Parts: sequence; structure tokens; C-alpha cells
Amino acid sequence: MATQLFQRCHKQSQSVLLRMRRISCNRPSTSPFQRAKRGSFFQEPPALYNPFVEDVTVRAFLKRILPEQVQSAAFQDFEKFGDRIVNEIDELGSQAEKNHPALIHYDAYGKRIDELVLHESWHKLHDISAEEGLISTAYCGPYMEWNRLCQMVKLYLFSPSSGLYSCPLAMTDGAAKILKSKEGSVFANAYSHLINRSPNEFWTSGQWMTERRGGSDVASGTETVAVLQGNNEHKLYGYKWFSSATDADIALTLAREQDDKGNTAAGTKGLSLFYVETRDAVGRYNNIEMQRLKDKLGTRQLPTAELLLDGTVAHKISETGKGVAAISPMLTITRIHNSISAISGMRRILQLSRDYCTKREVFGRYLADMPLHMNTLAKMEVDTRGCVLFVMDVCRLLSLGEADMSTESQSYLLRLLVPVLKLFTAKKAVAVISEGLESFGGFGYLEDTGLPVFLRDAQVLPIWEGTTNVLAMDLLRSIVKSDGKTLEAYHWEVHNRLMACKRTGCVDDAIKKCLDNLNQITKSFKSVISNSEAYSVEVVARDFAFAVAEVYTGLVLIEQATSLGGSVNDKAVASRWCSQPISIQPLDCYSTAVPAVDRLLVMDGYRLQIDNVS
Repeated sequence: MATQLFQRCHKQSQSVLLRMRRISCNRPSTSPFQRAKRGSFFQEPPALYNPFVEDVTVRAFLKRILPEQVQSAAFQDFEKFGDRIVNEIDELGSQAEKNHPALIHYDAYGKRIDELVLHESWHKLHDISAEEGLISTAYCGPYMEWNRLCQMVKLYLFSPSSGLYSCPLAMTDGAAKILKSKEGSVFANAYSHLINRSPNEFWTSGQWMTERRGGSDVASGTETVAVLQGNNEHKLYGYKWFSSATDADIALTLAREQDDKGNTAAGTKGLSLFYVETRDAVGRYNNIEMQRLKDKLGTRQLPTAELLLDGTVAHKISETGKGVAAISPMLTITRIHNSISAISGMRRILQLSRDYCTKREVFGRYLADMPLHMNTLAKMEVDTRGCVLFVMDVCRLLSLGEADMSTESQSYLLRLLVPVLKLFTAKKAVAVISEGLESFGGFGYLEDTGLPVFLRDAQVLPIWEGTTNVLAMDLLRSIVKSDGKTLEAYHWEVHNRLMACKRTGCVDDAIKKCLDNLNQITKSFKSVISNSEAYSVEVVARDFAFAVAEVYTGLVLIEQATSLGGSVNDKAVASRWCSQPISIQPLDCYSTAVPAVDRLLVMDGYRLQIDNVS
């Protein structure tokens, strides 16, 4: 009896527990993160839209510069290319960033093979570069005297999505510029491949200048020697320390020619320019060994290697001892490419940031509704528009020069502006892109968002093709070597173009400020160079270069604002830019006493030894 009662009670209690469990399981959870749940909110990422359609600055500039017929055809091409960037190229660039190149030195049996392993996306970007005419447009495009400008616009659109394939294109473009005018079947064949639009026929080029002693000081840093074999053929022996685009088909490089006794000339006079095909007719390396790939902060998509040249067959391009002068046109092109990469990175981070600010809600408001956030982005926008117009105007000058349509003054102006353009846009890019990452908060610091790569890759821009200080000194050399004609051309061009803008009656305050700044930098520089006992020309070089860039940027912004299609926003940008102070300081800051004080400040405490006190 007791047993039966116990069993009945146990069954009843089990039934109650089962009902309670069912009720508990059916009850809605009070926490969105209970057990396997992750919550219902996920931040919507920024989206990329057609970069040409959304770029009001470039579109307005091209409408002002290009003839109507050229403009119509070019705009169709740019818009179509912009769609391809969004739908195809941007993902390929992302894949190249995620799958870095690798170098396999030996096969399983110990044979040296130096196999460079590249992701399929890298090869596809090569093919797209050919199909889209990213090199050929400059040399045989359909836009007449504006071929170069239109090519640079496409590179500007391509660069931030290119997975750094923009780098080998820069050197390929520079090589094509040099080889175009060279006689000989070897050079003619190479040129035809460099400008080919067939992926199977398109070649890329490297530029091997840097050796262990440094890159910019090639006069004392180049140790590679060239031994004549006959019929303009040489063999190169040396070690190239920083060779980007290692997968290139050809390369241009500097070396010292040996005479019959094995001697070489020192300095710049001993350097000649050579053409190298990286592989022979059966695909073997041309007596080139890849020692290792560089482990870099950024540009990891790009294979950059140390190369041992051990009897590498080469053909001399320049006259003996004229190598530096012969490679100068290549440096002009690659420095402009560097500036294209700078402005494209700035523009892309802003395109993404402004989309994100319409999606990110904090403190009960979208970022787009927060005045401080929008003011920060507006400052970035002013810098970006200024740099974009600066680069595009230099590309305009280059187009005119290559079409033999530029004046003597414009030729001198281009010579002065190229190093200034490169140093200025590179520094601006690092600052703007860094600020751009901050606008995303923590997401800007996460690699899998695809955002940090913009800053890592931007950091190479002030370094490659001459650091800021090297280029500032190059600006001074351009003035000295031209007997001051480059500076005169700069002052004359800026002044006359500003006076033309003044006749429109728009942004008068900005024009007056820009004219005042122009006179200030010209007066200050002349005071420094005319009194070398009181002032250091070398110390003023950097500030002078930045001031030259700042005034010229003010000019191109004013031209845009005062043009027939100038918008209210164009006028606001010009006014904001010109209201800022320029980089030139009071002349006392450049006195001959400054270098000694600088050295004392920097070295203060260096290797300081402090006695141990018990």
C-alpha cells in the first residue's frame, strides 16, 4: 500500500516537472545573448559605389578641360570602368591583399628554382590592366592630346582597388616612356609589348636602382658593374637591394661600365642605363637569383625582392655615363603615378567614410547628423579636393608636353612641380587616410574590414621615388640648373592665372590671399638664396616646397571655383583652403645658426651614460 502511494506521488511530481520544463522552454528569452544567441544588431558596413560617377571634383575638372567630343567618349569609358571596379576589380584587389606572394628557393631534390608563387588574382589584375589600356591609352589612345590625362584618370579610379598592381604599372609606364624613342629591334619589341592591350602579349617592367648603400644616392650607392660582350650587349654583376614587381618581364637598371682594364668611373659619370629581360627564350631566369622577398609594413601584395645579378645579359640604353639623365623621364612618370596613388587612397577612404556615416548610429544620432564629425570629414574633403586638382592639373601639363603643345613656361613649370607634387600629396595621403580610419572607430583598426590596408600601403608613398627631404632638395636643383627659370615660370603662371580668375568677381578674398602667399614665398626664397652667409638654403628647402604646393593648390581650387560650372561647394573649398597659413616661417627660422642647434637638440642625451649611485 505504501509502495503504491509512493509510486503514485513520484509519477505526479515527474509530471509536474515535465510541464514546468515545457513552459520554461516555450517562454520567450529575456536576454538577446542567452545561450547561442548573438543579438539582433549587426553594423552595416560601408559600400563602394561607382567611383567615377560619385567623384564630382574630377568630373567637373574634366568637363572644364576636355573638348566635348573627347569628354563624351572618355566619360563613357570611365563610367563603364567604374562599374567594373565595383563588380570585379575591388574583390580581386582584396584577394591579392589576403594572399601574399611567396618564394620557393629549391625543389624537392635540392635544385635551385626560385619559384615566385603569386595568387590568381594578381594574374587577373595583369590581364585587366591590358584590356583596359591602363598603359596603352597614354601612347596610342583615342583621346588625341589628352591621352595621358585620360590614362591617369583611369589609373586614379583603379589604384585603390588594384591590390597594388598599380605599382608595376607605374614602372611599366616609365619604361615605355623611355623605350618609345630608342632605336633598335630589342627596344622596339619591348615597347610594343609594354603598350599591348592583349593580356597574353602585355609585359610589365621593373626599375632596379636601389642597392645596399641606398636608393636616392645612386651616384655613390651603385656597385653593379657592366662587362661588355660585344654588339651593345653586356653582362651585369651586382646586388639589387629593393626590386619591386619581381615578376616583371623586363627591367631598367643602372650599372657602371668596366673598361678594358676592369676599371669603373666613380659618381654619376660612371653610370649607364641598361635594359634587361628577366628570362631567356625558354623561360629560365637571365642569370638572376632571388635571394629573398622583402617583409614590408605595407604593399604586401607586391613581390619585392633582393636580386643577385650574376652575368645577367643586358643591353645599354643610354650613352656611357649618361644613365641618370636617361632614366629621368621614367622618374617623372613614376612620381606622378605615386601622386595618383596618394589622391586615389584619399578619395576612396572618404567615399567609404561618408557612406558609413549614414549607417552608423551613436548617442541616438547618425554620424552624418553630428556637426563635429561632419566638420572633420569636411576638412579631409578640402585637402582631398585640393590634392586631386593639383595632380590632375599636372597631368594636364604632361599631356600638353607629350603632344608638343606646351609653352616653354609650362615646360619649366612641370619640371618644378613634379617633385613638389609627389612629396606634398604623399604626406597629405598619410594624414587623411589615418583620419579616415579613425572615422570608423574600432572597425577602422580591424584587418578583416579591409580598411587598415589603406594606411599601411599609404606609408610607402612618402618613401618610394624619393623621400620628402630628397625631393625638396630636387626642387632646389631644378631652380639652380635652370638658372631660376623654373621658379620664374611658377610665379608667372600662378600670378597670371589668378589675375584671370579675378576678373570673374568670385572668391575675391581667396584670390587676394593666394596672391599674397605667392609673393611671400618668392620674396622669402630670394632673400635666403641671396644671403647665404645669414641663411641656410638647405634648411628652407622643405618648408619652401610645401609652400609652393600650397599656393599652387590654392590656384587650381580657385580656377575650379571661378569656372563656368563652379559650384557653391567649389567656392567654399577654395575659400577654406586659402584661409590657411602656408608653411613658410619667418626668415630667422632659416638662419645659419639653426643646423647646429638642431643637431644639439636631436643628439641631446644620445648614448648618455649615468654613473650608478648606490
